[in-house]
Amino acid sequence: MPRSRGQKIARLVAAGAAAGVLAAGLALPAVGGAGAMIAGAADDLKPMELAEPPLAEKTTVVDAGGRPIAQFWDTYREVVPLSQVAEVMRTAIVAIEDYRFYEHGAIDLEGTVRALARNLQAGGVSQGGSGLTQQYVKQVLLNTAVTEEEKAKALESSYTRKITELRYAMGVERKYTKNQILEKYLNIAYFGAGANGIEAAAKRFFGVHASRLTLAQAATLAGAVQLPTATDPEGGAANRRRLLARRDVVLDRMVQLGKITAEQAAEAKATKLGYKGTPLPGGCTASPYPYFCVYVREEFLRDRAFGATQRDRALLLSRGGLTIHTTLDRRAQAAADRAIRAHVAPSDDAVAAEALVQPGTGMIKAMAASRRYGTSARKHEVSYNIVADEAHGGIGGFQAGSTFKTFTLITALKQGMKVDDGFTVGNGFRASGYADFVDCAGGKVGDPTHTVTNDEGSPGFKSLSTGTWQSVNTFFMELERRVGLCDTVQTARSLGIKRADGRALRQYETFTLGINEMDPVTVATAYAAIAARGRYCAPMAVTRVVDRDGKATDLRPRCREALDPEVADATAHILSGVFTKGTMRSVGGIGRDAAGKTGTNDDQSSAWFAGFTPDLAGAVSIGDPRGAIAHKLNGVTIGGRYYGAVFGATIPGPIWRDTMLAALKGVPATPFTAMNTVRFGGCGGSCRPAPPPPDDEERPVGDDDATEDDPVADDEPGDSAGR
Repeated sequence: MPRSRGQKIARLVAAGAAAGVLAAGLALPAVGGAGAMIAGAADDLKPMELAEPPLAEKTTVVDAGGRPIAQFWDTYREVVPLSQVAEVMRTAIVAIEDYRFYEHGAIDLEGTVRALARNLQAGGVSQGGSGLTQQYVKQVLLNTAVTEEEKAKALESSYTRKITELRYAMGVERKYTKNQILEKYLNIAYFGAGANGIEAAAKRFFGVHASRLTLAQAATLAGAVQLPTATDPEGGAANRRRLLARRDVVLDRMVQLGKITAEQAAEAKATKLGYKGTPLPGGCTASPYPYFCVYVREEFLRDRAFGATQRDRALLLSRGGLTIHTTLDRRAQAAADRAIRAHVAPSDDAVAAEALVQPGTGMIKAMAASRRYGTSARKHEVSYNIVADEAHGGIGGFQAGSTFKTFTLITALKQGMKVDDGFTVGNGFRASGYADFVDCAGGKVGDPTHTVTNDEGSPGFKSLSTGTWQSVNTFFMELERRVGLCDTVQTARSLGIKRADGRALRQYETFTLGINEMDPVTVATAYAAIAARGRYCAPMAVTRVVDRDGKATDLRPRCREALDPEVADATAHILSGVFTKGTMRSVGGIGRDAAGKTGTNDDQSSAWFAGFTPDLAGAVSIGDPRGAIAHKLNGVTIGGRYYGAVFGATIPGPIWRDTMLAALKGVPATPFTAMNTVRFGGCGGSCRPAPPPPDDEERPVGDDDATEDDPVADDEPGDSAGR
């Protein structure tokens, strides 16, 4: 090697030594221009500031009690302080990776000279000699690389990269103490098996926290960082043998350095690998509450408070190390799960779904379904959120049936009718003209060619109370005509009603019979507003988001007064009779004030029950996701029991009852506010029934809901159209 080049090399080493650092891997080739270039760079070897964005870290979702229910991550990592890493782990990693770590600066003189000599012989970079600080720098550059080109550049074997790493390492050494650097290294290092950072590795490999690692375990993990792919225990027996060999190398090195005794090393070597492969669950499929998890995920991704774009929010969710506090109540969830399992099997064609919502807050306490969440058709799994709308992972819902009669009832009470006010109806209803029903755009949507008929309830005088209890279709068609279609639609909207598919509500004369496809969360939230005396609160799943630094963002209920409290009280008064005098009388009540409404669609294409107490509201749906029109709930076996036909009180009602009995067990019963009888007490027997409408084309049908002469059939789930 020419004398001038040797002088420059000496100057490079001297520069590093003078700076209190040592250039790891700064080896020069024997020939060519690279050596001269790097030797020249040594004349201006100055520290550089390393950009250190936060490490990608898993986000944890917790229930209302603070217990984890889900995790989101694309890089599994849990950052921990050095104080939460076992001392033996710190000793092992320093011993094998950089035993002079606490003695040198950014450059290890001994390591560099050794690497220099070998690289000169090889004519290129064949040995690194990088200490822990430079390894940390390399990991930061690799973790911040976005494109494949940037990742390749962070890993390339070149003198330019080594010089850059060295300058960054000098900056790191000036900025942090040795313990701080070691902490950062242990949190960023990849150990194999998908585990990034020492805490994730300790859990993944041995099922313990990093603070509880034994000597053998610590030596194993310290040995893994050099070749994490080749020693990945998930890769098979050969990889595990290599990992054991690396563990023993670490133990021998610790003996050489006097960190442990030969006896301690021998005892550690005698132990088996002990790899547990503890699952690192991620995403909603791995959550015990997948439907609620999907709702939380979609709610977060839609909230601009957590990022300007959906991509920003997705990155924050999967890499931000957040803790997301939610409204899920494990007791209520367990009650819903058990009730559904008791009536509907996971392998049934029909799927039951239930949502529980707290009145006065909109907090979703549970979301349950009879099918497992996943992508396996063989296991009868569903890959969408059958409990929620499309905005929260659903696909369209089922028609809500007579649960919508409640909105017409409320509209009548708002307009001054009393609970005993009513009129006479026959078995058939037909609009006298198109102008009988006017939608909110001014369109005349009455259909004088179409007749709606009844099953339950005999012709005659029906009041708001008896018409509701018996769920008389012709009564509610006439009631809607009198109070106004648009007014009824506006009442529903004020209670948060919107289609599950996100499209505009279908405003036809049969709106009151529930022709719109809905999801249980939306329906339960609407009924919760009645329970809260007219205070509507939007569905809420997330209460607080805490970032990795402990900064909290609190989310509060979004509520408004949707109904006059006395109107809500009167509605609850009437709906409570559904249990004692109406369509739920065969099912029975729950031993406390409760109110609700059954719903069954054309020829039992789907069925519902929505109900509430002052403390909890819930909605249950059941239908066949293969297509509710093509696959009706007639002549079906569900939950091991044969049903000739499924109505709202057949399966959904009992599920709701069983859920409430368990969810509210031990909770003091809150009574409904008594109805203002002066305002809503009826007409005292002085009412004169109006003449019955024409009784054309009377035809008994189904249970308690509309049968249309010309329904528009669609084979998609929940897409039974009506007018």
